[in-house]
Amino acid sequence: MSIDLLAVSEMNKEQAEQELQRLNALISQANIDYHEQDAPQLSDADYDALKRRNLEIETRFPDLKRPDSPSDQVGSAPREGFGKVQHAVRMLSLGNAFETEDVSDFVARIRKYLNLSATEPLTFTAEPKIDGLSLSLRYENGVLVQAATRGDGSVGENVTQNAKTISDVPHVIENAPSILEVRGEVYMRRTDFEALNRRQAEAGEKEFANPRNAAAGSLRQLDSEITRSRPLRFFAYAWGALSEALSETQSGAVDRLKSFGFSINPLTKICTGSSELIAHYQTIEEQRATLEYDIDGVVYKVDDLDFQRRLGFRSTTPRWAIAHKFPAELAWTRLEKIEIQVGRTGALSPVARLAPVTVGGVVVSNATLHNQDYILGRDSKGGEIRDGKDIREGDWVQIYRAGDVIPKIADVDLSKRPDDAVAFVFPNICPDCGSKAVREDGDAIHRCTGGLICPAQAVEKLKHFVSRGAFDIDGLGAKQVEQFYQDGWVKEPADIFTLKDRFGSGLQQLKNREGWGDKSAENLFQSIEDKRKIPLSKLIFALGIRHLGESASSLLANHYRSWSNFEKAMSKATPNSGEAWDALISIDGVGEVMANSAITSMQQEAERSSIDRLVAQLDVQDVVQNTANDSPVTGKIVVFTGTLEKMTRAEAKVRAEALGAKVSGSVSAKTNILVAGPGAGSKAKKAEDLGVLTLSEEEWLDLIGDL
Repeated sequence: MSIDLLAVSEMNKEQAEQELQRLNALISQANIDYHEQDAPQLSDADYDALKRRNLEIETRFPDLKRPDSPSDQVGSAPREGFGKVQHAVRMLSLGNAFETEDVSDFVARIRKYLNLSATEPLTFTAEPKIDGLSLSLRYENGVLVQAATRGDGSVGENVTQNAKTISDVPHVIENAPSILEVRGEVYMRRTDFEALNRRQAEAGEKEFANPRNAAAGSLRQLDSEITRSRPLRFFAYAWGALSEALSETQSGAVDRLKSFGFSINPLTKICTGSSELIAHYQTIEEQRATLEYDIDGVVYKVDDLDFQRRLGFRSTTPRWAIAHKFPAELAWTRLEKIEIQVGRTGALSPVARLAPVTVGGVVVSNATLHNQDYILGRDSKGGEIRDGKDIREGDWVQIYRAGDVIPKIADVDLSKRPDDAVAFVFPNICPDCGSKAVREDGDAIHRCTGGLICPAQAVEKLKHFVSRGAFDIDGLGAKQVEQFYQDGWVKEPADIFTLKDRFGSGLQQLKNREGWGDKSAENLFQSIEDKRKIPLSKLIFALGIRHLGESASSLLANHYRSWSNFEKAMSKATPNSGEAWDALISIDGVGEVMANSAITSMQQEAERSSIDRLVAQLDVQDVVQNTANDSPVTGKIVVFTGTLEKMTRAEAKVRAEALGAKVSGSVSAKTNILVAGPGAGSKAKKAEDLGVLTLSEEEWLDLIGDL
């Protein structure tokens, strides 16, 4: 069985790392297609599904999480040309289910999280997942004042004038809360799409690939009159900021939206249990071909809004909702070339360049080939995949497109293999810098040994440094980084902050370059100046340390509180021994692989020198202890052990952190409180030996005033 057919639960560590690398490449390419080329090849649903698989692997192997993990991202940064809108309530993506077992597991997880017995009622709403573009509409005192796309979940594009041209979007509503953000999906009906493409063809203009692309391109026009000429529609299904609650249930709130004049999907139904959810999924799937709009699955949401509040959110997805996706599709095409790309960590990634083929309405032109073994038709243990058939340039290959693994090569037709096709020889030197590419024992990946002298690694590290979630410098994106690197202006992150001084005013050199002028140069230098003050967590993430994504960087920042503390701890830590090491791995969520990676990077001479030069240019902001609740556990280190009966461990952790406590995974002399439920073992004994205050679950709830 090949790695891309493996369930996450069946993966070993090596396979998981390969898959994370592949998924990262797919998602990065999808971002380029959508935001830079304006030619998306993946629907939003497929894009979210890729991220879900990535998150599942990271959950099982937290120490393999990449610094640039897609799991810490929602959508992509707003497009240039539109004003930016800060969402008052983040617009998140959805987790995905692909099998009926996934739906049953979703329901079971919710019951377990809420401590509901099998007989206690739990209802859901089930509605078609529209294949369109997310939109948020803000009303103040009943008047539409702002419309924004999802963007990266936190910041979207201001498309207010365009949204006002959509017939399903009321400009004024009555009897609404004084503040109301209505959220839903912009889409185009199939008949309207066909008519639009006929008009495009008659005018000699580019035709759209599918209704979703047409809707997205139409809403994101700089000229609202173009949007007005496009037949866009809008389904409402959610909300953001509210001055008062709409209802006590999801279904009741959506009915309120309908009473305000919004269109809601007529196929939405209230269901009890996984069997009813799956039955409604099958009903909708049967009607899919006859609907006037494209859908790619069914969304299930917990109906009780109080339950939704208790369930809360992961970093990018709600726990109380999931999208049940429709099955995959297949197509055959020619593999024209195998190329090697070098990533930020030096990994050599083979990529299949395909003759473009349409699979389920989406044009696929490349696929990631994982590693040398995968190309040779072997798995990580030497067993056969694809019946042992290798992959060669010129082969006729079957592309398998599914939400969680798209696109991939499922098979090779040897009867159509060209007579002159030769086996692919994996390079043992880096194609970018000529350094040796080494595959270490136990590793499936070849890595360039060039380090900082490798242009590909240097450029990718710089791209990560300026990416969203890191320094996010306006006017300095991936293209500008490549340009500045090639010109010799920026070779390491610190060079960004000395750019203006080295150029004097900098304006003359920049304004003579294509795409630059006085104003854009001034704006860039101001943006760089604005980013000198940076939160500690963003700095740690921006360093691009392997296995440290945004979540892990936040964990470290919240623990050490200041750059000085973090730097000292990493500098003196010794792997697998000592007080600094024990403190590092005691952080809930930090494992040995992640800890070793952080220590190695901070103690490597060349990398550390580069980091020191960078920090000298910055004002790194300390993490401020959360004292907003003025709770009795603010600043305390708390450990939970045993079986909790009133709440799950995850819910207990969320509540403790909201009250300003730090939750650790192990007991030490610095632990302030151990909360021990039935079945507490070695942690309770260690706490007793160290004299740590030990509380029962009831005593803990009494302490925090939550009985």
